[in-house]
Amino acid sequence: MSTSTSESTSQKTQGQTPAAGFFRWRIVDIVVASVIGVAAGLIFLAWNVGYLGPKALLEPLLPGVQGLLDGPWLFAGVLGGLIIRKAGAAIYVELLAAVVSALIGNQWGGFLTIEAGLVQGLGAELIFLLFFYRRWSLPVAILAGAGAALAGGINNLVLWYAGSGAAFTTIYLISTVISGAVIAGALSWVLARGIAATGALDRFGSGREARVRV
Repeated sequence: MSTSTSESTSQKTQGQTPAAGFFRWRIVDIVVASVIGVAAGLIFLAWNVGYLGPKALLEPLLPGVQGLLDGPWLFAGVLGGLIIRKAGAAIYVELLAAVVSALIGNQWGGFLTIEAGLVQGLGAELIFLLFFYRRWSLPVAILAGAGAALAGGINNLVLWYAGSGAAFTTIYLISTVISGAVIAGALSWVLARGIAATGALDRFGSGREARVRV
């Protein structure tokens, strides 16, 4: 009887059923997701300028291959999802990073920057949803990065490359999906594991999972 009561109390302390836990955010979830979003937004700002050099080199070689440079704008949502492991984390972190970039200023304007962040975050979020917020492996992270890239790439084709031919569209989408899968997906997974290994995420499932591996 006491054992049953203890187990019940433990479940309540940890936050209801596993399914409910994916949708109920704690204060610490909001705080850490916000920190990730702001930090990612600052990286976005640096890449807003840093990508111009590689872009000038790639575009003349093969129009559309500049999509390989999109990954650094896509990682926030994937990283946020992998660390927070709650429904909406990918959208929230990617959108917040875009808001930071928009508020400080960039060459694309505030509204379109925020809109792009929302679309890219949704692309990653849908992949995590597809796995019911239960799988956080490297393949899932790669798919989430590719999902963010595909959503963002289509959005860019509509807003920035309207009327592009089939060759450009195909090359651009393939390039951005590769970039998203590698940079936003695989590298975010490696980064999340590295942070978790330090013990900084012990209050999260991602951190506890790292401790179990050790």
